[in-house]
Formats: sequence, C-alpha cells, structure tokens
Amino acid sequence: MKITYYGQSCFAIEMKGKTILTDPFISGNPLAKDIDIDTIPADYIALSHGHQDHTLDAIAIAKRTGAKIIASYEIHNWALAQGVENSHPMGIGGKWTFDFGTVLCVNAVHSSSFPDGSYAGNPTGFVFWNEEECIYFAGDTALTMDMQLIPMLCPPLDAAILPIGDNFTMDAKAAAIASDFIKCSKIIGCHYDTFGFIKIEHDNVKKIFDDAGKDLILLDIGTSIDF
Repeated sequence: MKITYYGQSCFAIEMKGKTILTDPFISGNPLAKDIDIDTIPADYIALSHGHQDHTLDAIAIAKRTGAKIIASYEIHNWALAQGVENSHPMGIGGKWTFDFGTVLCVNAVHSSSFPDGSYAGNPTGFVFWNEEECIYFAGDTALTMDMQLIPMLCPPLDAAILPIGDNFTMDAKAAAIASDFIKCSKIIGCHYDTFGFIKIEHDNVKKIFDDAGKDLILLDIGTSIDF
C-alpha cells in the first residue's frame, strides 16, 4: 500500500492497483501550489463530508479521470447534479466491496454542509481493506468512543489517517488516544497547517506521540510512504 499526500486531508491511497483519492482540496490550498490537479490519478474519490476544504477539486478530478465518488447519499446526489456520472452512496455502518477491497463507512463527529450552506448529510470516515492491507481514514472528527468499534469490525490496521490540527477537529493528544481506541500505532497526521486556526508546532505534536510510544508521520506535500 502506497500513500501520497497532497495537503490538508487529501491522500492518494494505492491498493491492488487502484488509487483512492480522499477529500481533494488542492487548487485552493497555497501549501499545495506545486501540485497540478490535472496530473493526479484517481479510480475512486472518497469524500468524508461536504466542506469546501474537502470537496473543492472532487468534481473536476472525477470528470477528468472517470473516478467513482464514494460518499454520503447527499454528497452522492450533489455529485450527480454536478455532472459526475460515476458515484456510490454509503451510510454510516454500511460496507461495500469494490475491486480494490471493502469499504466500511464509519461515524465522524463534525458537521457537513456544501459551500452554499446546504445540507451535505452526516460526516463520515472510511476504513479500506483487502486481504493484504487495511487503513482508516477518519475525515474531520472529534475523538469518539465509536472508534473502539473499528478493531471489532475490521482487520488489523496497518495505518490510520487522523486529523491533528485542533480547533475544528481533535488535536494530537486526542489523536494519540484515538490510536489506542483503533489499536494502531502508525498514524499519519492530516488537517493541519493549511490556515491559521489549525497551525501546529510539529515538534510538540511529535513528542506527544513519542511519549505515548506511537509513530506520528507528517508527510511533506507531494511525498509518499509505503506500508
């Protein structure tokens, strides 16, 4: 499994020869100014909620690549209305098998609306797995006891992508607790540094994870890691 970071909460997760792109917010992110969205491959686009810093480039990338959008029913309908022809709706607690593996849609504690303020359904996270690998993408969320259900329902996690920027989501201390809940010691941080409210001190957040005996990975935008 290869994971490439494109800023904020956007990752390309490569599983079984397919690329799952999460929450593409690239063209509006000054930290990702060197990323060309017209070169990013995608077979699937998983959208955790409707906020602009998670959906801005989803429609353009889906139309260019033909990628299938995976999202709440409300985001699914929004994508269809934008001219996307390939979309799959999901609800929290449900799972579906695609050609790269299984997706479980899980709870996230946040809000979800489109840029015009209209309702975008419940916020979600996703667990992606097949017989070789398993990863949890939390989306935007607070620390929640529901995370303890993930090890009961899914194979052991190889890694998890958790928000650490505080203010709108949990912070690094809460994310370290989340890593206990999900029984995963390799955490990739997301949703930090993009704008003032979520800037972090990198050394401080890494120390929180070091003290907890966990591995916090903060990828540079445009770089990749293999699991």
